[in-house]
Amino acid sequence: MQKDIVIKVENITKTFGMTKALTDVSLQIAYGEIRGLIGENGSGKSTLASMIVGTGHPDSGRMWYKGEEHAPKNMLESKKKKINILVQENGTINGLTVAENMFLGKESSFSKMGNVYKKKLIKEAQKALKNIGADYINAADRIERLSFEDRKLVEVAVAMYSEPDVLFVDETTTALSQKGRELVYKLMDDMRKQGKTVIFISHDMEELERMCDSISVLRDGNFVGTIQKEEITQDVLKRMMIGRDLTGDYYRSDCKLSYSDRVVLEVNGVSYGTSVQNISFQLHKGEILGLGGLTECGMHELCKIIFGAVKPDKGSVRLADGTEIKSPSVAIENKIAYMPKDRDLESLFLATSIKDNISMASLNKVKKGIFIPPKEERELADFNAKKLEVKMQNITQYVRELSGGNKQKVVVAKWMANDSEILIMDCPTRGIDIGVKAAIYRLMEQLKKEGKSIIMVSEEMPELLGMSDRIIVMKDGKQTGQFDRSESLGEENLIHAML
Repeated sequence: MQKDIVIKVENITKTFGMTKALTDVSLQIAYGEIRGLIGENGSGKSTLASMIVGTGHPDSGRMWYKGEEHAPKNMLESKKKKINILVQENGTINGLTVAENMFLGKESSFSKMGNVYKKKLIKEAQKALKNIGADYINAADRIERLSFEDRKLVEVAVAMYSEPDVLFVDETTTALSQKGRELVYKLMDDMRKQGKTVIFISHDMEELERMCDSISVLRDGNFVGTIQKEEITQDVLKRMMIGRDLTGDYYRSDCKLSYSDRVVLEVNGVSYGTSVQNISFQLHKGEILGLGGLTECGMHELCKIIFGAVKPDKGSVRLADGTEIKSPSVAIENKIAYMPKDRDLESLFLATSIKDNISMASLNKVKKGIFIPPKEERELADFNAKKLEVKMQNITQYVRELSGGNKQKVVVAKWMANDSEILIMDCPTRGIDIGVKAAIYRLMEQLKKEGKSIIMVSEEMPELLGMSDRIIVMKDGKQTGQFDRSESLGEENLIHAML
């Protein structure tokens, strides 16, 4: 093996039941580079990463690390070799402090005679947070008090504390605002300068183009090829990922407002602490209403209020017939759907089947008296899973086994099964590939044509501009701008209102 190669995998194959996750994959990664690893959801990226970090094991093939054969039994073994990973979804545990999360399982380093020195633990955790530029996070705070983004930065601090020589960044940046992304980009760049290696898994073409020295592409578990910095363009990457050119428009092709005058939902003077302050708007039949702003602007909290999951301090959310939405059960009864940003924690039951997840909001449709006929429930779930083209073995497969994009399809299928008329979609394309993104955009257009109404929260300005009839911008909990769809509307208009 060449001296400048830090990781080499050769003829790696992995199957899960009837699904071939990886087929005869071989590639090499050098010291001191940021290597992109991309592909559509289900292409095998995270499976390959799991082989190298020790959370998964190949059926066949061999791996080498720093010139020696590498076959880790678990993640701890890889960490000892200074291989670490940052994942997309939440990896912290409620009920513990930030510091306790950071050093979970390592308490013996801060204890004597069985007594843990909490001050020492907190001090070291605060130091680790400072090292990555996130010392504004208080290591003594309970982890559940932190935002999703800050919880992710706690995980970044943990990963960097071990001073890895190889770091996998697996969809981590999708959970972060631009400020958080820049922090991670700097850490990646610092590792490269130190001769260390980053394997960067992402669906964001712009950040891949910006950060990577080379990019390897997987498609349906097969290795497609590796391109170097000078060859990287978004068109080339898309073509390699999906095996064809994307035809038609990516976002909506029309540039005009197109919705009914009929109001289906009204938000009146809603406030919640400092997160949401006196927000009012109307949602129309057949409208896609975009909500945009920086991560902490209050738009995510506003979604929870509209769905009835959070009670506002003042103000109300009402349907056209006057029904006030005071709880999720009232919302669901009135055909309102909510797709949270953190799908694993708030939208899905990972340890249950695709069938159970899809049918849970629609059992009233199939139950007879107090009984739920298994056949009808199965048919309901199967129909909607296939309608959304979920890649699965069958509907009894556990949701936790699916890729990020297919998990999101299950979330959408759950609410399609309930015949939802109003959909609250909080970052609906977070962490999914361009193919699934395009499918969700087409679905949104179809729902709009059917007269359904959508509130879409997005942290991506092209998505807001490309899909929304109107865009409401928030800053520090307040509405700072409202824009109608037009050819002249651009990112600079939104940025001015956000900042």
